[in-house]
Amino acid sequence: MKDLFNGKLVRLAGIDPEEASKTFAQWNRDSEYMRLLDSDPPRLHSTKAIKEWLEKELEKATDMYWFAVRALEDDRLLGDVTLSVINWGSREAFAGIAIGAREFWGKGYGTDAMDLILRYAFTELNLWRVALSVFEYNERAIRSYEKVGFRIEGRKRQVIQRDGRRWMSSIWASYAKNGWPKTAKKPLNRKQVETSG
Repeated sequence: MKDLFNGKLVRLAGIDPEEASKTFAQWNRDSEYMRLLDSDPPRLHSTKAIKEWLEKELEKATDMYWFAVRALEDDRLLGDVTLSVINWGSREAFAGIAIGAREFWGKGYGTDAMDLILRYAFTELNLWRVALSVFEYNERAIRSYEKVGFRIEGRKRQVIQRDGRRWMSSIWASYAKNGWPKTAKKPLNRKQVETSG
């Protein structure tokens, strides 16, 4: 059996609120990162506030599996990945991932981390389906999800109020256990998604 927490480029580790709060505070100052991460307006928080928030979230996270993403080569903190079980009866969860500093973007770290969280979901938690959403302008993330094998399920139009107007869509995708490991024949295909507002 493969190591659940080690991939080709990254490993999953526990969240250390002390370290993560400092790093997250730095990443949160990058408005592009924040716009890729969330539809809410970017907010700046102190290291102390982020640490307190992290500690509370980790304490109450009974159905959420939250990991730090660390580089295998030098143990740098690259980001985080979550798996939130939304229905144990249907064995379904929602995944989220963030790779923080721009220097780590586009190097395969996120793809490897998503592959690890799917492995964990299907082999350790015995889940059947993992879903996610992504803004259509986050093409780097879409390519990553395509590589892992997610399939498109739909689109939610005009989800973001930015720059004084309503625009951009979010793509909803999932990966079912019967496609694991990576046997999905039809990847998340941007051509199937209308781009009109």
